[in-house]
Amino acid sequence: MVSNNAYERITGMILRDELRPGTRINIDQIAHQLDVSATPVREALARLESDGLVTKVHLKGYSTAEMLGRRQLEELYELRLRLEPYSAGRAAVKATQAEIDSLHAELASCTVAPVRSDYDSYKRFSAHDARLHALILEIAGNSLISQAIERTHFHLHAFRLSYDASAGTHTLDEHSAVVQAIAAGDNKAAVRAMSNHLESSRNRLLPRASDESSPLDDAATSR
Repeated sequence: MVSNNAYERITGMILRDELRPGTRINIDQIAHQLDVSATPVREALARLESDGLVTKVHLKGYSTAEMLGRRQLEELYELRLRLEPYSAGRAAVKATQAEIDSLHAELASCTVAPVRSDYDSYKRFSAHDARLHALILEIAGNSLISQAIERTHFHLHAFRLSYDASAGTHTLDEHSAVVQAIAAGDNKAAVRAMSNHLESSRNRLLPRASDESSPLDDAATSR
């Protein structure tokens, strides 16, 4: 579908820093660059606004969002730390064997962290990270928590703060610890493992965030 292709390509342009934070987006120019009409570009930008990667100002059009500020990043992790460890604990209690098999299959789909910091290398890893967290939330069985975490679009924003291979390796090890605890049916261990994972992730990213809050649409924290 043309609009999906436009969405993927513009997302890549933003995350590869081809469209710098705060850049005004010329729809006709982007359409010409992608060799499509303006309609799929507008549709893609509407989706990207929902993702928090672009902002729209009345009568001025779209611009790429600024980077997450330190305060916003801390708030995102505060939300995740309140909801995801609880959900991991619930998953440990509720998971069926088929669901445990699904978690192991997801782990097996990404066993090595990307060694390069570019978006094209990171994209598959990020998708795996998002799927695993979403699967745990699904097993826990609270759709409102799942929707709340999904709407943060955390993985897109985290990449913009930069990525390194050592962080990716730690993430995979932490994922494995969470899944092992859930598979063992150990509620407390699952809560600890998810808390450790999120706290470690936060500590890896915070030094890269600006001390100033960015004007990113509050969708990243309130939608």
